[in-house]
Parts: sequence; C-alpha cells; structure tokens
Amino acid sequence: MTSVEKPISQREIAARLRDYIAENFLMFAGVDHIGDSDSFLELGIIDSTGILELVGHVEATFGIHVEDDEMAPENLDSLDNLSAYIVRKSADGKRP
Repeated sequence: MTSVEKPISQREIAARLRDYIAENFLMFAGVDHIGDSDSFLELGIIDSTGILELVGHVEATFGIHVEDDEMAPENLDSLDNLSAYIVRKSADGKRP
C-alpha cells in the first residue's frame, strides 16, 4: 500500500527558508533576526546575486521552477512572500 504524503504547510516552508537564510546570509548582513515580513533587500540581507542563490535553493529544495518574470519582490523579498509563492507554485500538483 502506498502512503499519501501531505504537502508541507506555508509555515513549515517559511521555517525551512528562515534556517537557510540564517545559515547563508544573516551573518554577512549583520542581522541576527529576520521577521516574516521583513524585506531581504531593504535590510541588506540578500543582494541581487544572493537572490539568484536563493532561487537555486528554492528550486532544488521545493521542486519548483522560478520563471524569469516571477523573480520579483512580491514573490521573493520576504519569508511571507517567498513561502506563499512556493505554495502557489506547488498548487499545480507538485509537492514541495
């Protein structure tokens, strides 16, 4: 019998993203905490090169493809925006 796996929640996605960002970006930005709605760019946490690294991580971790026209602040510039974007992209039947 095959078990059906439940997709992870937006909250769990945000927690995984927070861990990744803390490990890879926060120490370089001089920031020790990031709120769910904090702008990565405005706080200097992630620059344009970092966004590309983050997108690569998101694609590899959550099994989605970020289109060029989707690389916009409303999708990628905070934990809230990014986790909601991943949920939306995953809604087409792909499990994150």
